[in-house]
Amino acid sequence: MEQRPVCLTVGGSDSCGGAGIQADLRVFETLGIQGCSATTALTAQNPDVIQSIQPSSIDHFTAELHAIFDYYDIACIKTGMLYDEAHLEALMPFIQHIPLIIDPVLISSSGTFLFDKETAKSAYAKLILHATLWTPNLDEATFFLGNKTHDAKPTAIRLFEIFQTPVLLKGGHGNSQQLQDILSMAHDEVSILEHPKQNISNAKLHGTGCRLASAISAHIAKGDAITTAIHHAHSWLQSDLKSR
Repeated sequence: MEQRPVCLTVGGSDSCGGAGIQADLRVFETLGIQGCSATTALTAQNPDVIQSIQPSSIDHFTAELHAIFDYYDIACIKTGMLYDEAHLEALMPFIQHIPLIIDPVLISSSGTFLFDKETAKSAYAKLILHATLWTPNLDEATFFLGNKTHDAKPTAIRLFEIFQTPVLLKGGHGNSQQLQDILSMAHDEVSILEHPKQNISNAKLHGTGCRLASAISAHIAKGDAITTAIHHAHSWLQSDLKSR
């Protein structure tokens, strides 16, 4: 039997299953990938509100990582909510020479900040240096740049200039009916990826960023180039939203 590629999702547990490691594992299975997980925090939430967050201990989180890497050949790592600098630092020794997709989950759809504001920029700067791709949304881009952003293309270019890592700036939270994600791969290599905004409920919208990043990770694990992986992930997500 052919061995499936193995992806690791590192993030928070979502009690309603729409986002976080539950959503990532579901995406991996759907796309023919074996999924593993390391949990940074437990959340009590639904699509409208996060009621409680309980971080995992660093000892247990590190034990999960060791258990996975001692047994599996990880083809790609996807990160979501890392919770704090301590969990991010605990992950750092495990990411060398493995494709890394970072979904910098800093602000929930309900407005809850999910990482210490004082350390988020410096902590993520170290992690992003090792990334294959990172996928901030417009709110997260605003946090990293320090000012409100409205024009997505120069924002994506600026994010690449600062972090020197390919960036997919997600426009799914915009107000236009034709949404744009901006891929900046280099100073002179920028792509505009358009897709129609679907009329969907909060429950369906919840976790779309997680699912997009995990779908990209799955295709990277299969050996796709970044642009191909993003194209396939967008197509899959659009289809998934219509079918849910």
